[in-house]
Amino acid sequence: MGAVTRVFVSADMASVALGADEAADALARAGAEVTRTGSRGLFAVEPLVEVETEAGRIGYGPVTATDAARVLAGDHPKRLGPVEALPFFARQRRLTFARCGVTDPLSLADYAAHGGWLGLEVARALGPSEVVDRIEASGLRGRGGAAFPAGRKWRATLDTPSGEKFIVCNADEGDSGTFADRMLMEGDPFLLIEGMAIAGHAVGAAYGYVYIRSEYPLAINTLRRAIALSADLIAPFAIEVRVGAGAYVCGEETSLLDSIEGKRGQVRAKPPLPAHAGLFGAPTVINNVLTLAAAPFILAQGPEAYAAMGYGRSRGTMPVQLAGNVKNGGLFETPFGITLGELVNDIGGGTQSGRPVRAVQVGGPLGAYFPPSKFDLPFDYEAFAAEDGLIGHGGVVVFDDTVDMGRMARFAMEFCANESCGKCTPCRIGSVRGVETIDRLIAGGRRPADPVEALAQMRNAAGGAHGRASELALLRDLCETMRDGSLCALGGFTPYPVLSALKYFPEDFGLTAEMAELA
Repeated sequence: MGAVTRVFVSADMASVALGADEAADALARAGAEVTRTGSRGLFAVEPLVEVETEAGRIGYGPVTATDAARVLAGDHPKRLGPVEALPFFARQRRLTFARCGVTDPLSLADYAAHGGWLGLEVARALGPSEVVDRIEASGLRGRGGAAFPAGRKWRATLDTPSGEKFIVCNADEGDSGTFADRMLMEGDPFLLIEGMAIAGHAVGAAYGYVYIRSEYPLAINTLRRAIALSADLIAPFAIEVRVGAGAYVCGEETSLLDSIEGKRGQVRAKPPLPAHAGLFGAPTVINNVLTLAAAPFILAQGPEAYAAMGYGRSRGTMPVQLAGNVKNGGLFETPFGITLGELVNDIGGGTQSGRPVRAVQVGGPLGAYFPPSKFDLPFDYEAFAAEDGLIGHGGVVVFDDTVDMGRMARFAMEFCANESCGKCTPCRIGSVRGVETIDRLIAGGRRPADPVEALAQMRNAAGGAHGRASELALLRDLCETMRDGSLCALGGFTPYPVLSALKYFPEDFGLTAEMAELA
């Protein structure tokens, strides 16, 4: 009897949705030894099957159940060769996602064999303040959207005296076009666990929570199993998974804390900051999945190795998620500094439809829209901020020339209205008025007779003329109020997509460029 061929098939949710389970079953029936992994991150070739050979792992994709025999024979036309040599992967610098698609996500032996637990080992040989020193020296900033220096947050928590402290991982990944957190929890959960244990040691916290959105059932199950498997290795630190109920606003850190505490998720006024009084009133570090997952590399390889990569104040790598109408959708991890045009055209391959790119939204549903004329913009927090945009969680959503940007601006206000927690007026009311104002603006500024203006007591009030110019001025004023007066980023950032759509695509609102600038 000949040797059994070993194959690797992704168990990532995106791969499963494309038929990975059926392909894996067919390969097993054909006599192969099947190891399930995370996804490599190029969805155009999923389900991806890698066959172990004397020359290394050879990729095939996208594979269906009917391809099993020819894949094992090595003569299938979907042969891709070594996956790392494909252009999409060859240009990456993988730190956070180095093991995704390579190892069995629930194998402690695999994790250790590929450098796992080294960061925690180094951290535990150091004092808490020394660990925080290294995080600060690395230049690591929050990958959840705010880009706040992680070391400063850890330092504030460490320096706040308390008998109890917590580490909270924000895995409520609700932004459109983002999936990096899900991919990591499904493909390399021990990395997140190690990062949380390092953070716990650094600030004096003995317990951590991972808050995951309910729409990620596979990630929830995988992470819970990984926590049980590694409990002895991270002790005395312990971790618990809490599942959200679908509220977008619970991605905001203080709403998330309320939800963990069993309350309705509402934004808390600051101060106090969570680092001083967070979960259950105790000092709390709240970081995104990708932020915590960067800590093991920084501790194991040194902060200098991490800080050596990047652009300006944006250090390290960013797992960029390409989505929407794009040919090569998936996860591309790269040092900061790559241009938006390189990501969309060179890496993403342009639109899936083959039509010209018209707009790209970066940073989720609250991110600004950019036209191709801005494709020389480097992927850097400060560069995007200078253009009234944000990187957010690294989602890049591509639109071709059939998109109606007036409708996209309206959607931003509608989304805010639907997801608002209702605590602050600019967000709760402003978003509703925003939808109404955009509708009138697109309709030419026409509005029905106002019954309030017809009241006798209003006879001395100055009646304003209604038209596109007045509606545009009202919309800009409304955006300013929401930006400056909202308690959190939901209301505060909703103006970004609205104002950028007005700036770059005024014709979709029935405006000329001159009208848009004058208002």
